[in-house]
Amino acid sequence: MLMTLPWKNRTQEELETAPVRGAVRAAEAAPTTPPDSDWYWRPLVLLTLLVVFCGILSSGSRDLWRWLDGPVAEIQIEGASRHLDKQAIAHEMAASLDRPMLELDLEPLREQVIANPWVHDATISRQWPPALKVNVVEEVPVARWSDKGLLNNQGDIFWPALKPEYSSLPMLNGPAHETVRIMEQFHDLNRMFAARGLKLTGLTLEPRGAWNIELDNGIRVVAGRDRLIPRLKRFLTVYQLQLAARADEIEQVDIRYTNGIAVRWRAEEKSENAG
Repeated sequence: MLMTLPWKNRTQEELETAPVRGAVRAAEAAPTTPPDSDWYWRPLVLLTLLVVFCGILSSGSRDLWRWLDGPVAEIQIEGASRHLDKQAIAHEMAASLDRPMLELDLEPLREQVIANPWVHDATISRQWPPALKVNVVEEVPVARWSDKGLLNNQGDIFWPALKPEYSSLPMLNGPAHETVRIMEQFHDLNRMFAARGLKLTGLTLEPRGAWNIELDNGIRVVAGRDRLIPRLKRFLTVYQLQLAARADEIEQVDIRYTNGIAVRWRAEEKSENAG
């Protein structure tokens, strides 16, 4: 029996090309390797890209810094005000700006602003485009201090140029370190007198502790230092019963007596006992 071998059925052309196809398949299956000369190009390209990026970043940073550190172009003064001249404050600040934005020391500028007698407090912040934002808290006068200054509601004295419009404020006097005590006493006594239809326009604390009161009807009450409230209650009782009808004739009432008061009349420059 004849056996036919598999390769015997192949043609001569197939036998000649078979090794070639096998070589192609082997080449396709084998991993490709870059030429030895490519190993140094990749780091060079990366380095070049890094240099370009750093250049762009450096240029952008310089432009950003120049924009941030430019000269101040505007000063904004904010906050409710009645007596403050905001434009004058801005002009004074502008005259002190000798450095660009980021080099400015804001604390001296703040001290300059609060040196204004009408400024109670102030905060300064930077804004961009280059500008300074100043928020001011204005002083609120609640009383005159002597004939030269004003008091705010915290009992602090400030010294603006006085105007006729402040004449309606009550006049307080006394040691400068006693301003809070004097203000508190004024409010307490004013409530007491208001209940009897009277109003305080002035209060003085003498260096030795005695109190003197000015009323809106022009009467001056010398109250002394001791037993202040009982004496004032007695005065108010006597005033309503005997003095109210002639209030415009009275210059002064001295209530430092134990059992009565002394009245000085405007038409007479002498004292009379009333009680």
